[in-house]
Amino acid sequence: MRERAKYVIIGNSIAAVAAIEGIRSKDKDGAITVIGEERYPAYGRPLISYYLLGATDRAHMNYRPADFYEKNGVALKTGVRAEKIDPAKKTVSLSDGGGVAYEKLLIATGSRPFEPPMEGIASVKERFRFMTMDDALALEKALSPEKRVLIVGAGLIGLKCLEGILHRVKSVAVVDLAGRILPSILDETGAGIVQRRLEEKGAEFYLSDSVTRFNGNTAHLKSGREIEFNILVTAVGVRPNIELVKEAGGKVARWICADECGRTSVPDVYAAGDCAESFDIASGTERVLALLPNANFQGRCAGINMAGGRAELKNAVAFNAIGFFGTHVFTAGAYDGECYTERSGNTYKALFFKDDRLKGFILIDLPERAGIYTMLLRESIPLSSVNFGELKHSPGWNALPSEMRRARFSREV
Repeated sequence: MRERAKYVIIGNSIAAVAAIEGIRSKDKDGAITVIGEERYPAYGRPLISYYLLGATDRAHMNYRPADFYEKNGVALKTGVRAEKIDPAKKTVSLSDGGGVAYEKLLIATGSRPFEPPMEGIASVKERFRFMTMDDALALEKALSPEKRVLIVGAGLIGLKCLEGILHRVKSVAVVDLAGRILPSILDETGAGIVQRRLEEKGAEFYLSDSVTRFNGNTAHLKSGREIEFNILVTAVGVRPNIELVKEAGGKVARWICADECGRTSVPDVYAAGDCAESFDIASGTERVLALLPNANFQGRCAGINMAGGRAELKNAVAFNAIGFFGTHVFTAGAYDGECYTERSGNTYKALFFKDDRLKGFILIDLPERAGIYTMLLRESIPLSSVNFGELKHSPGWNALPSEMRRARFSREV
């Protein structure tokens, strides 16, 4: 006998939590079931590096208080995987042999690590990924002061792993095919600043290079160099988990296709988070914005619509706020059009603008500048309507027209 729930959410993620809150803002009583493959309540995945660093503990990683699910009337199923959706019967089959029927279904299955084929990788005994709490706990058991770690991938995941473990091992080397670290969010100048900071802490980088094969604990690089290591972490990239919707006949690309309300092409099935597309206002394209704030916005929007309300997400934009050993990096949008830059020591600013709009920015150790630039970007404010010349150098509210300031401050009061 299948269980019945008015709302079913697959994936116990940030998007799922936001969807629960969105549903409850419109429907206080409808039954909600959440199916989570991981064994834990929803937690902040970006915090796993801070856990290894010792800057937080597992209790403080939970995204909501311990009684969140109970207070919101949620039946939580952890450690179980959704195997199949039957859109005709409106049921979800589970890995434990059970199932649940739904009226409205949200897919919030996130993404999984992508590991390209690398010759000899099976000969590496201690190899790990770095996306989940279980990944962090498994890696933690292997760490010790005499170990040498090799990380393949110099993106966000790889470098946060580096920060989390550098003080706990003998050495960390990072290999990446790209010519700079964090290539998806930093230009050459910004990447150089962050890389030097990491090198000062002891990290080694092998850029514009790749592993051609492993021979036990030796990595042979395309350049001919060799790296000896004890622990391997692969952090090359991720792939959205789209299979449930694809196998149910839904429209997918590299991700699950969903509209501004979160609806997929499958009736009564919604999608949110790292598995679902958003319209990026900066680039003008549909793409995955694998970011915690965007997952939150998507999830809440989908939840409201699932419960019969009306919500749309129309101002999604790539945004990253991340730190490495005290160096704070803020990036947003697309790096398109003209570029204005300022640099003083290890502080750096790059503003990208086109067609009378701010399209993106990079800020390093300038956290106080992010607010107004984010507003200009998210609200697509014409630069001709503000004193952009002043905003380039010293972003302050006085650079906005008086009527714009009054309207903004009246909304915030």
